[in-house]
Amino acid sequence: MRGLVVLVCLFVFVAVVYSSGQAGNKKFVHPGVLVSKAQLKFVKAKIAKNAQPWATAFAQMRASPFAQLTWTPKPRAVVNCGSYNIPDEGCTDELNDMAASYVQALMWSYTRNIAHAKKAVQILDAWSKTLKKHTNKNADLMVAWAGEMFVRAAEIIRHTTPKGTWSNKAIKRFESMLMKKYLHHITKGKPIYTGGNWELSMAEAVMNIGVFCDNRKVWDRGVALWKRRTPAYIYVKSDGKHPVRPWAPKGKITNKELLKFWYGQKKLVNGLSQETCRDLGHTNMGLGGMINAAETAHIQGLDLYGLEKKRIVAALEFHAPFFSGAAAPSWLCGGKLNIPGPSVTYEIAYNHYALRKKIKMPKTKALLEKIRPTGGAVISAVETLTHGLTGK
Repeated sequence: MRGLVVLVCLFVFVAVVYSSGQAGNKKFVHPGVLVSKAQLKFVKAKIAKNAQPWATAFAQMRASPFAQLTWTPKPRAVVNCGSYNIPDEGCTDELNDMAASYVQALMWSYTRNIAHAKKAVQILDAWSKTLKKHTNKNADLMVAWAGEMFVRAAEIIRHTTPKGTWSNKAIKRFESMLMKKYLHHITKGKPIYTGGNWELSMAEAVMNIGVFCDNRKVWDRGVALWKRRTPAYIYVKSDGKHPVRPWAPKGKITNKELLKFWYGQKKLVNGLSQETCRDLGHTNMGLGGMINAAETAHIQGLDLYGLEKKRIVAALEFHAPFFSGAAAPSWLCGGKLNIPGPSVTYEIAYNHYALRKKIKMPKTKALLEKIRPTGGAVISAVETLTHGLTGK
């Protein structure tokens, strides 16, 4: 009997170890950073049929400077970015090249003109050959944005182009840049006193790098960052009297510190963001990183969307009316909101919740119908084209 018990215990132990190993060694889906093969194929077919909104969105992207085959990358050995990118020594150059690499990769996907794929490779190679480090106050944020945008392009090029378009040597050099020049800036995240958009951008970037490098350990770190910051970025009533507290290196955060972190906003409602009263531009950066990471997780079979559905849907529905012209109530941020132009887009999350999951989001729907096709800034680029109304 005792031998049978030991045998059963051994069987259970082996089963658990095997199961854990299978989960840890699960292969990543490629291409699998923000856009999947199915999404790229779907949109390509819609463009060919001149269907809307994709045809107009594609024409808008194709006319942009980023889509031109004359684009010349401007890599820097040292990218020196101060607060608000002052000084700007290579910061704008890197941001522009990030956008250009992604747009060129999409142009290749939708036209099958190999020249666009080669242009994306030229941009990615230029940076991986040149970059040594990022410096100054915005270094971590710049690296996070690069990890978001450059990797989207690299993932498409690596896994959809003919053999030899991007050499194995160049791919390894790009991987080395990600792992050695980028990752140390972003894997630890950022504590309180830094706007939550920083850590959410970092979470997305770390997850992206994990996918591209087929590194499950890196991926898990990014997912952990996402799970830690998302609840601390959007308030829902079930949180109680106070918002969820972000992590702090020295321990517990006082209520006074928490109120300051939320820019003095005392009344809390479903969907309010930690940066709403700072400005809606930074709020959208935070939401963008959060949503983009959840979309990549969805492609990889992990349901981060479902984990924080209540928060994300509430945040989109809360903020959308203000971009449509609604005035801020007196209790919100002293009755004044700093609102950027209409380049904001919530296409990716709307596509998931409203189209995939059939959740009603009338305020977000109304905003998107007003501003399509969207352009974008920094991490929110051409989302009407890639995700608008796809249901994929």
